[in-house]
Amino acid sequence: MPIDLSGQPRLTLGTWPTPLDECPRLSEALGGPRILVKRDDVNGLGVGGNKLRKAEFLLAQARNEGADTIITFGAVQTNHGRQTAAACARLGLRCELVLTKSVPMSGEAYERSGNMALDNLYGAHVHLCDTPEETADVYNQVVATAEAEGRKTATIPVGGSNAVGVLGYVAAAQELHGQLSEIDRIVVAVGSAGTAAGLALGIHLLGWPVLLDAQCVSHTAEESRADIRRLVDETGQLLGVGTGDLTHLRVSDGSVGPGYGVTTDEMWEALRLFARTEGITLDPVYSGKAAAGLVAGVRSGAIGPDETVAFMHTGGLPGLFAYAPELVRSSENLR
Repeated sequence: MPIDLSGQPRLTLGTWPTPLDECPRLSEALGGPRILVKRDDVNGLGVGGNKLRKAEFLLAQARNEGADTIITFGAVQTNHGRQTAAACARLGLRCELVLTKSVPMSGEAYERSGNMALDNLYGAHVHLCDTPEETADVYNQVVATAEAEGRKTATIPVGGSNAVGVLGYVAAAQELHGQLSEIDRIVVAVGSAGTAAGLALGIHLLGWPVLLDAQCVSHTAEESRADIRRLVDETGQLLGVGTGDLTHLRVSDGSVGPGYGVTTDEMWEALRLFARTEGITLDPVYSGKAAAGLVAGVRSGAIGPDETVAFMHTGGLPGLFAYAPELVRSSENLR
């Protein structure tokens, strides 16, 4: 049955629906399933990405509450922060990004290019912190300064992943179902878990017999499943609907590697495969590791050769340039 989100405040920030591209050369290269890519990376505002869907609901709530200053968090190369900064620029809101150096990366490319360059271009006020403790202190200072200056703040969690943000991917599930309902599996990266939770709840509400294959990029499978479950339940309460037992959800942490934001050979292989068969650019942190999970699943037989698979491209292109030295080295190793 259709999902009714009309009672939830929402702004228009993206261009919907995003394309659902057939990938015949990628499918042939893997020698198995029919693969399509849901192009949430293709959107004009802020270079696109999955966080725009969340921001439509989150920023609508913030504006309805009278906020003129948005505060959010993330790692140095946060895609969420970049898209929030762009959306705030569109809406005339002040954007405060409190970023933590949580990834073991350094150098000019990582610290100043990619999303960091765009954060500044979009006019965000960027606060770099070395530790979680410093992040908390800086956040309190930002709030206090805003109050002293007569500004009203709204705080958005990491990744925009709360019940309101999850609504963006409940809507996305319905959008994808309308484009092609005959799908066996949806593959998606799971970090802060809001995107996967929205899809999981949307699939349940639609009564759609499709498997959601959530590929972890930061936490263990157990931790990620718990995050998804919590967010699904909180969003269900917001909507006043039941959330089911999520038997359609599979969570894997086989592609995380050494940790969040740390590259792996399998991820670089998946990036090259998507690029050289379909001209599709993935990012090293989210979509690249999810793609590595997809490739591993096909090769192991966990993803059957007769399946139709929709891969959720969550964006993150600017972050690729933060990893430019590694990208160059991985390409040179092929010569």
